[in-house]
Amino acid sequence: MTKNVGTVHDSSKSSRPPRVAVIGGGLSGLVAAFQLGELSRDANVPLDVSLFEAQPRVGGVIETRHVDGYLVEMSSDSFITNTPWAVDLCRRLGLDDQLIATDAQYRRSLVLRKGRPVDVPEGFTLLAPAKVWPLLTSPIFSPWGKLRMGMEYLIPRKRDDGDESLASFVRRRFGSEALDRLVQPLVGGIYTSDPEKLSLKATLPRFVEMERNHRSLIRASRRDIAPQPTDGPRDSGARYSLFASLADGLGELIDALAARIEKTITVKLQTVVERVEREGSDGAQPVGFGGWRLILRDGSVEHFDAIVVALPTHHAARLVAGFAAPLADSLSQIEYASSAVVVTGHRLADVAHPLDAFGMVVPAAEGRDILAVSFASRKFPGRAPADRVLLRTFIGGAMQPELFGKSDEELIDITRRELADIFGVGGREDFALVSRHPHAMPQYNVGHLERVACIERLAAEHRGLALAGNAYHGVGIPDCIRSGQQAAQRIFSEIPASGRRKPAGS
Repeated sequence: MTKNVGTVHDSSKSSRPPRVAVIGGGLSGLVAAFQLGELSRDANVPLDVSLFEAQPRVGGVIETRHVDGYLVEMSSDSFITNTPWAVDLCRRLGLDDQLIATDAQYRRSLVLRKGRPVDVPEGFTLLAPAKVWPLLTSPIFSPWGKLRMGMEYLIPRKRDDGDESLASFVRRRFGSEALDRLVQPLVGGIYTSDPEKLSLKATLPRFVEMERNHRSLIRASRRDIAPQPTDGPRDSGARYSLFASLADGLGELIDALAARIEKTITVKLQTVVERVEREGSDGAQPVGFGGWRLILRDGSVEHFDAIVVALPTHHAARLVAGFAAPLADSLSQIEYASSAVVVTGHRLADVAHPLDAFGMVVPAAEGRDILAVSFASRKFPGRAPADRVLLRTFIGGAMQPELFGKSDEELIDITRRELADIFGVGGREDFALVSRHPHAMPQYNVGHLERVACIERLAAEHRGLALAGNAYHGVGIPDCIRSGQQAAQRIFSEIPASGRRKPAGS
């Protein structure tokens, strides 16, 4: 996408269409811009929308590259389909025929135990075991650990309704072994988080409901276990049968969004918004719709009637601090973690392990320098040549922040060493790429829901302002899509009736 320069409109001209700025060209920002365009078209309400992105490309962390026959995802590589927002957006963009499911042949997970990969027990999804026998025969747990997990059936419900950390919940119900050897790496692989801080209510509320409604998670899991496909291993570790991607990678989604919005929306790449101000020299909020100034890094000023801030909360806080100090303070309270992905391509003949799973997670208790390894070419077709395998190794996160500071060469060396020791990977890789994501993963710490409720209450005091992104109601791709859609709908709903045209022919 090329950089477009829009025209600054005189905000005093009532005949002009309302101007909306979307700040941030990651997934949520792109979706907000797209949704505004769709709402404008469907309601016959003209809008002048500009999207500001500091980087030379849109898409944020989502990026797909093609390297010597490999399809390389630099961050996310799939999305869950039990919520509708990602699949629905793909259909709206005409990508229906590009949706692909995970390969049922390898639909299971491994976990590192005493330096060796072992199977996650069949039926164990994140926190709760739906089957007893795989758990009893697993080498992951000691006899006492298995007995303690079985005692979960007798543990009473939590008496109060307060928030609780993942670590507290799992220790209370299943014991320390379950947390340290299995749950921490499985959940940490999703949130790159510290289980002692991670809010259960904000991240895994269904397990809170299972305890409330059934008392025992084992009882609830066995009662509610869903039928699974019989053409391969059953899900273990996560509900992999519910995940999907696009045939040519998630970059397809970004490209389709960008192509759609650039037809009607001004896109300004490599354009940094330094701060946002309310119109009026006294700083008072004007009455009615409108009244925003964007101060750009080059010193120029643009005027808008409404803004969508689709940035990490530490950047959003900086933008709004001048007119909304309490909001900025609340936004700043959300912590972030940094992580890196080292992507490598290998000859299958150089790998001793069969790699007969979707990947492996690494407990912090193992003392390794990696968080997880995803066997990307086992999850989806078309990710590697026939005699090759594509691996994605994750490093850093909230548990090992110091590793993120190492150089690319050091991260690649760590990856080579760990892959050789754990999977017997020899030879020289076809390529090695490092993708860094500094302060990109919001930490949903205990009290997150209350924190977000406060942010939303304070933001609602400023008409024509909406927030979007992965820091509020979910870090997954469907959650980011929904956040962008909701932000656009809020802004559109606030456009005064005078700004709406009657449908043609009425």
